[in-house]
Amino acid sequence: MIEVESITKRYGSLVAIKDVSFTVEKGEIVGFLGPNGAGKTTTLKIITCYMPPTEGKVMVDGIDCLENSLAVRKRLGYLPESVPLYKEMTVKRFLNFVAESKGIEGKSRGKEIDRVTETCGLSKVKNRIIGHLSKGYRQRVGIAQALINDPPILIFDEPTIGLDPSQIIEIRQLIKDLGEEKTIILSSHILPEVSQVCQKVIIINKGKIIATETPANLTAQLQKSTRIVLQVKSDSQPIEAIIDKLSNIQGVKNITREDHNGTLIVETDQSKDLRPTISRTVIENNWDLIEIKLHDFSLEDIFLELVTKEEEAA
Repeated sequence: MIEVESITKRYGSLVAIKDVSFTVEKGEIVGFLGPNGAGKTTTLKIITCYMPPTEGKVMVDGIDCLENSLAVRKRLGYLPESVPLYKEMTVKRFLNFVAESKGIEGKSRGKEIDRVTETCGLSKVKNRIIGHLSKGYRQRVGIAQALINDPPILIFDEPTIGLDPSQIIEIRQLIKDLGEEKTIILSSHILPEVSQVCQKVIIINKGKIIATETPANLTAQLQKSTRIVLQVKSDSQPIEAIIDKLSNIQGVKNITREDHNGTLIVETDQSKDLRPTISRTVIENNWDLIEIKLHDFSLEDIFLELVTKEEEAA
């Protein structure tokens, strides 16, 4: 369990984060979201004892990060945004160095290295030089070093940055698998990644926490209307204007910017399903109905809504 209590970090006159508080329960996979420069990495560095807060405190499994940082570090596996690897070493030699640094005795190191290389899919490359590996494999080595000594809590800062699509899928699945036994904080600005992996999200903007909830609860709180995706073809009539005149329509946005053809986002009263009414209107006007479906309120929609509100309030 991680308890962050009113932490603030100042660099001279610059306030990186201010009065940040949240809790991560045992066994949760939590997404830590925010724009670039919002304070994500600063917060994670404080939790991992990389640096102290100016104010406030962090407790990891009841241990104070300032009073007993060594005990806290033994319970954490950390993958920073820039993975610290010795590229001239082989995978096995590097992991042996990490195991030695973490105090694992010589007789146990071999078994521990075999365990983490198997978990991270590195068994076939453990005798290769790290600098000769692909970006995806180097990222796996970074995760493997975080797993040395089997810590119960893992903290990953932008774990898929710079990877190609297939590598991203592999690393996401690895994080999901690890989440079956570990508590994980996943920092990312890639919102689909968080929505696929995490059970709860914490959103930070300009150094302050603006939301801590499950994506489903945030959707219920923020979604004030129903959105319908409508794709239609028409020879001449201005579709957008006609749909907008229907009852209980709150707004129509033509995302293809064509008067007579294209895809519309129709915002409607949340208490009513207007798809039958819209479909009849399409048929009565002799338009070609290509598609009509409900538009899910995504994590990206939630994020933009909250960040925009925060900036408007400021």
